[in-house]
Amino acid sequence: METTKNFGEKGWTPEELDSLAGKTYIITGANSGVGFEASRILLSKGAKVVMLNRNADKSTAAIELLKQEFGAGTDVTFIRMDLSVLASVREAAAEVLNTVPQIDALICNAAIAQVPTQKLTVDGFESQLGTNHYGHFVLCGMLFGRIEESKGRIVVVASLGYKLGLRTIQFDDMNWDKKYSANPAYSQSKLAQMMFAYELQDKVKATNKNVQVYVCHPGSSATSLISTSGGIITRIAWWLMTKSPMVQTAEKGAYPEVMCATQKGLEQRALYGPTGRMEMIGPVGKGTLEPYAYDKTVMEKLWSRSEKETGFEWTV
Repeated sequence: METTKNFGEKGWTPEELDSLAGKTYIITGANSGVGFEASRILLSKGAKVVMLNRNADKSTAAIELLKQEFGAGTDVTFIRMDLSVLASVREAAAEVLNTVPQIDALICNAAIAQVPTQKLTVDGFESQLGTNHYGHFVLCGMLFGRIEESKGRIVVVASLGYKLGLRTIQFDDMNWDKKYSANPAYSQSKLAQMMFAYELQDKVKATNKNVQVYVCHPGSSATSLISTSGGIITRIAWWLMTKSPMVQTAEKGAYPEVMCATQKGLEQRALYGPTGRMEMIGPVGKGTLEPYAYDKTVMEKLWSRSEKETGFEWTV
């Protein structure tokens, strides 16, 4: 039964969690920032975490930190995956299927943002769309059957940035060859992720599959997202902003995705995240979802286009 759950003035916090022993969570981009903090929270409750990360050295260091905190027997592992390279996504997904017998939730957390000039992935996609959307599209598709076996979840980590662009998908120029701009391109990549998730909800419902799909965002959280892919001006502005009350910790930024991966009684056609000032900070709960994010005609067209571009056809 889906309900609009009210967590009170404090919103959802990890205090809501019971033991997660026996549960397995896969998280993309888990060696730093919000993904790392989500891993910490889940491991603290006895879960198993499998990280899908691009950088092997950073992943090894992150795992070492987690084992120092929770003990040498902590069940956290790493599989190398570069979301911007579809061949790498396919290899990583195949390794997951060979080595991870149970998936209680796949958290699509990794992203790049504010890429200052147009860059294309090796597969020929605008870098933010290719990494944030197409990479996760193929990953979710390859792991969907394993997730369903566990009656598990897919959690798509979106961004309030979806409101800052065209508010639809620019199908005639998805690579922004005509007029590239960092913000609108990023916004489109996050809107695409949301539309993918909401269309997947519809497909799951139509086929009576046992997978729940949730969409959330971390609000304004102090992570390395902007500093690793944004331009110099954007990075300076973000650094200054992190010193203000309008930015919360990465740990609090992880609450929405952990909630969506674990909490019962959530609506699926919703957007979860901070509910305080401008929905950028504050107590975690159900936020505002703009109707254009689930425009059925655009969602269906995006799904078909995604299958064509990636060469991956879903059987939901």
